[in-house]
Amino acid sequence: CLGILLRGSVGPAEEEGSLLSLQRDAKGQYLFDLLCHHLNLLEKDYFGIRFVDPDKQRHWLEFTKSVVKQLRSQPPFTMCFRVKFYPADPAALKEEITRYLVFLQIKRDLYHGRLLCKTSDAALLAAYILQAEIGDYDPGKHPEGYSSKFQFFPKHSEKLERKIAEIHKTELSGQTPATSELNFLRKAQTLETYGVDPHPCKDVSGNAAFLAFTPFGFVVLQGNKRVHFIKW
Repeated sequence: CLGILLRGSVGPAEEEGSLLSLQRDAKGQYLFDLLCHHLNLLEKDYFGIRFVDPDKQRHWLEFTKSVVKQLRSQPPFTMCFRVKFYPADPAALKEEITRYLVFLQIKRDLYHGRLLCKTSDAALLAAYILQAEIGDYDPGKHPEGYSSKFQFFPKHSEKLERKIAEIHKTELSGQTPATSELNFLRKAQTLETYGVDPHPCKDVSGNAAFLAFTPFGFVVLQGNKRVHFIKW
């Protein structure tokens, strides 16, 4: 048997893993189905399993091929359960577990700087996360600067932290975790970089750029800006 450590699409503070065992000749589909059963996940088509090879290149596990033949590292193997195809309207997903997993993935995208947005949108998204995780603001439990204990972005300022706390205190009181997660999804899907999985390239002038497919079309990014968009 092989030992497979699978990590979910979660943020750095909540990283968890599931250790699964399977036969050496098991195919990717078997592993994927095993994990979906473990998660009680029915809406499978949005997800995939990603791994990083010894050269630090990312790959999606191919379901028709043997798991072990796709990996060049030594066991135990570490792979990640990720959203592969972002739903155009994540709030319309039927199953709560599916919406929650997509929420975790987008939260992760925000933390790793892939979901780019203006400051006001970033503050609102972070406030939704805060409401989902700690509930209503309570001055007895949440002292000054309480939002700084959470890491929503690769880096952020004290001014942004204060804005996040202000929205959380004044605008989101009474929202359940499920409602906050749903509002987070609705806001995230309106952003230009929602669902973007960038791949590095160069334009005709040799300048660094990124290519990405999204639920809505094909995009080219330079820096933090979308410079081309071809709608499906």
